[in-house]
Amino acid sequence: MTIEINLDVMLAKRKMRSKALAQAIGITEANLSVLKNGKAKAIRLSTLDKLCEVLECQPADLLEFRPNTDD
Repeated sequence: MTIEINLDVMLAKRKMRSKALAQAIGITEANLSVLKNGKAKAIRLSTLDKLCEVLECQPADLLEFRPNTDD
């Protein structure tokens, strides 16, 4: 199972740059990059809350579950 973070999609829809988003939610650009590149092992609910607030979206707009196809 894989959970993907579609942050690039929402940034494009909102015509927002990563730097502006990082500043708005109070995290470093490096940490935001980890989220965008799918390398994050976890995300704090408070960070998800801020992302949704600033991007005016729902958590499901950012997170997508994809089952493994290895079976």
